[in-house]
Amino acid sequence: MEVILLERVAKLGQMGEVVRVKDGYARNFLLPSGKALRATKDNKTRFESMKAQLETRNLELKNEATKVGEKLNGTIVVLVRQAGETGQLYGSVSTRDIAEALTAAGFTVERKQIVLNHPIKTIGLHEVPVTLHPEVEVSVRANVARSAEEAERQSRGEDLTVIRDEEDEDEYLEEAPAEAETEAEAEQA
Repeated sequence: MEVILLERVAKLGQMGEVVRVKDGYARNFLLPSGKALRATKDNKTRFESMKAQLETRNLELKNEATKVGEKLNGTIVVLVRQAGETGQLYGSVSTRDIAEALTAAGFTVERKQIVLNHPIKTIGLHEVPVTLHPEVEVSVRANVARSAEEAERQSRGEDLTVIRDEEDEDEYLEEAPAEAETEAEAEQA
């Protein structure tokens, strides 16, 4: 099906372009969301009359998204989750969790604007892209930690999984001689 794009659509085209897409994509996504019109003669003339309005609306939305993006870019959100000793989460952090954290921080971000290819399943600092407008993308950092104290340490740049391994190694080195002595005493008896 051929459609006329009413706004820029990622990996498809710019506003005003006539593109050929699969029927299901047009019927289920582009047409209901108002991102496109069917490419008929009537709609082409209608689009030409609406073009100036659409361009000004798109420019306003882009400017608004740019202003919000300047404030949002580089924001760090702290997400406290339960995790194992290796840093593996008992569950995951999804786009919904990040959107809620950004909303709590005072930003209006929908979960569909957050681009997360797969859920976050480990503790640490994770870069998360946020698409505020098809032409405006910013990056926020998700600080996933076991506690607020651990999040503070991570934000200073400490790698907690390495520190945990070193602590475990130190404990092992301290316990090994004591165990050897108790084994030696048991053998003598």
